Amino acid sequence: MRELELLAPARDANIGIAAIDCGADAVYIAGPQFGARQAAGNEVEDIRRLCDYAHKFGARIFVTLNTILYDSELEAAYRQMLAVQEAGADAVIVQDLAIVRMAALGIGDFRSEFRLPLHASTQCAIRTPQQAAFLEGLGFSRLILERELSLEQIRAIREAVSCELEFFVHGALCVCYSGQCYLSEKIAGRSANRGACIQACRSLYDLTDANGKVIVKNKALLSLKDYNLRNRIEELAEAGITSFKIEGRLKNESYVRNVVRDYSLAIEEVISRKSGEYHRGSFGKVTGGFTPDTRKTFNRGYTELFIDGKRGQWACLDAAKSMGEEIGTVTAAGKDGIIVRLSDRNIILNNGDGFSFVGKDGSVCGFRGDVCEGNRIRCKQVPSIFQGARLFRNMNAAFEKEIERNKCTRVIDVDIDLEFIKAEGQWTMHANAQSADGRTAVMEVAAGDQDAVNHARMEEIFRGQFNKTTGHYVFRVAKLNSENGLPFMAAGAINAVRRDLAAMLDQKDCIKRDLLLRKIENVPAIRTTQKEISYKSNVSNRLSEDVYRSAGAENMEEAYELSHRLGAELMRTKYCIRYELGMCPVHQNAKNSGPLFLLNNGQRFALHFDCKHCEMTLTEA
Repeated sequence: MRELELLAPARDANIGIAAIDCGADAVYIAGPQFGARQAAGNEVEDIRRLCDYAHKFGARIFVTLNTILYDSELEAAYRQMLAVQEAGADAVIVQDLAIVRMAALGIGDFRSEFRLPLHASTQCAIRTPQQAAFLEGLGFSRLILERELSLEQIRAIREAVSCELEFFVHGALCVCYSGQCYLSEKIAGRSANRGACIQACRSLYDLTDANGKVIVKNKALLSLKDYNLRNRIEELAEAGITSFKIEGRLKNESYVRNVVRDYSLAIEEVISRKSGEYHRGSFGKVTGGFTPDTRKTFNRGYTELFIDGKRGQWACLDAAKSMGEEIGTVTAAGKDGIIVRLSDRNIILNNGDGFSFVGKDGSVCGFRGDVCEGNRIRCKQVPSIFQGARLFRNMNAAFEKEIERNKCTRVIDVDIDLEFIKAEGQWTMHANAQSADGRTAVMEVAAGDQDAVNHARMEEIFRGQFNKTTGHYVFRVAKLNSENGLPFMAAGAINAVRRDLAAMLDQKDCIKRDLLLRKIENVPAIRTTQKEISYKSNVSNRLSEDVYRSAGAENMEEAYELSHRLGAELMRTKYCIRYELGMCPVHQNAKNSGPLFLLNNGQRFALHFDCKHCEMTLTEA
């Protein structure tokens, strides 16, 4: 059977633990430095705490070390690799190929003591079979593929490599191919490849022609909707994806709980339909909790992007923020509040709900509903609201309370076989416990010399006291051999045996599923198809350069960061503004508009349309 893994984001250890409770098979989290989200760093001891919890269920922890590195940072990065390894991490996610060299050979006075597998980050821009094969040849045990791929392209990569493949299925979408966006660096000197992206793609722009005529004014022309492939899990699994990744290392706990629970149920549905083909990547079952609904947490609207190899309306032009679920249209607004014509009679508004709408000037406005009664919202006066405005709810107060109040619990089933033997007047109880992942705990307990007077009642007591939850174990008596009678034992003594069995199981590591855990022993003599390495390979240190040279790259002159030079391609994307606006001369038979430009705060960028590859690029104008 093939494994299916649900991979969840964690801003911190507590959110990671919440994700595991809700059904995540693995969690990715940043260490103290070098993560692609500067605002989401964690101390090594917090990673250790998360690893200890995850490993109770055979779940894995992957640490992100996926920025590019400078020569002066290499030793610190290697020390961090060793530190998270010692803390219990199961793999490291990387972009910079210097880490491949360090994983094999160490650095400086540090000899190679690193044993964990490496996962190639989506920042490596893996979107062709050739790039995938190159990275697998370097020793990566998993490749995190580009988001803009179709199922057909994923299948082609699957045929080209034997390592694990990971794919994003939910959350925010970068408009540019991952790892090759230099717009933030150009505008503010803050590199996305250094974890400091200013999210320029979420800004508002004017679109103009060559004469300066404004075609579209003040719209989020580069901002995409959020990814949602919940209904495509089975197709992705059939295409060769092992790990289904949720974006969101800056998201809050309620978001992670909601999305993880929803996708965990989706994977369970696939496994149930395809009985015998797939299994989960960790152990335990989720009990209790809330009913998930991804419409009710942060989203910019949803898209399946290019998964079918077809174009669609991918952008959220009006707002780059979370608008939430549309609830209706404003029919009246005044000092006393707002009246809404609800789009669905089942919509219930709650006191404290958050609302949003797009003002007449194109800006996104929000307000809190103090008292909600039917279709009437009493709130502080909202000057920019107007009759006819489409109203959205971006914070459902009742749903957030439900997530907080009814948290999921994760448990592992344990079967107990009980046998009772009497010899020389003394009873002995043999208890053999086996957890769902195959761990065992065996005890022999002196049970005294008293025979149970009421055999049926004593058996009921044994079953009742053993069939309980202790810690994260749910015990169940599978067999009870009482052919020779039963001893009398107090309930407290039976409970003590159950607790001791739980403690014995805790002393043994939960058995992990077999995955491809390739340790890099050396740097293979793999050949690259790229002879000339440009700045898009994000080479910023001598070790990364050495890896490329060893692979056969011949021209490294433009390998270092040259994205500041005039005319450099700052962004390449499958998304196309012309198509989004109905202006595509190829697919929509529109008249060629000529050169187009984006304007923002006095800065001007030129759009270029590579119709042969159906891609759009952006440069400084």
